[in-house]
Amino acid sequence: MADSSAHQHIAPLTLDGQLWLNAGEQRLASHGRMRLLAAIAETGSISAAARAIKMSYKAAWDAVDQMNNLAGEALVERSAGGRGGGTTRLTAAGSRLIEDFNALDALHRDFVERLNREAESLSDNLPLLRKLSMKSSARNQFSGTVSAIRQGAVNDEVELTLPGGQRLVAVITQESAASLGLAEGSEAFALIKASSVIIAVETEGTSLSARNCLAGTVERLVPGAVNSEVVLALDGGERLAAIITRESVEHLGLAEGSPASALFKASSVIVGTR
Repeated sequence: MADSSAHQHIAPLTLDGQLWLNAGEQRLASHGRMRLLAAIAETGSISAAARAIKMSYKAAWDAVDQMNNLAGEALVERSAGGRGGGTTRLTAAGSRLIEDFNALDALHRDFVERLNREAESLSDNLPLLRKLSMKSSARNQFSGTVSAIRQGAVNDEVELTLPGGQRLVAVITQESAASLGLAEGSEAFALIKASSVIIAVETEGTSLSARNCLAGTVERLVPGAVNSEVVLALDGGERLAAIITRESVEHLGLAEGSPASALFKASSVIVGTR
């Protein structure tokens, strides 16, 4: 999961976009189609307009036919001619469409430029954007800082400190720790499946084999036919979800607002870096 590009120079990021006009779910107008209409107005010919914007003759006529149909009135009309052949021209509706599109496009460009001025620090927020875009089947995803690495004969014990101050421990192979480039002070994330989490209501004075015990308060209960989802608001501010049986919810007397702890083994934690 290590991302070597994270240490490379990040070029300045900018926002961009194009304007389209739709009629229902169909594309009526775009920059390409507006160029086609403008070329038809200038040349008086579909074939010449298509050559001017490097579009095939068939594609140009297909676009014109679709625009005429979607607009509900002719935007382009063709008149039969004599010896010199017919001519193709824009109707008043076609000319208005170009003017309206260009006016809207100018507003759109101004809007995008203002967004870019507001987002001058977008490159600085790239790590956050990457976090938000990460996808995983694990219900629980935490970002933190490596606060300790304890090496063993085969496996390493990695301790992550979460932004809220709570700590969790993962056991991974030394090879994985090396390939991820883990070191004290480096950023990493932890994934824990909800099915790997045990919920307890009284842990004080109890000896447990689970290496991780995060305290919190029940924020939400989502009952199911057999299992229920329990979401804890951890004391540090993070949220953690667990899947336990409905019978366990009733046995533990869980209710929204009641204190509880999340227990999970260090071997159940997957560690990754970006």
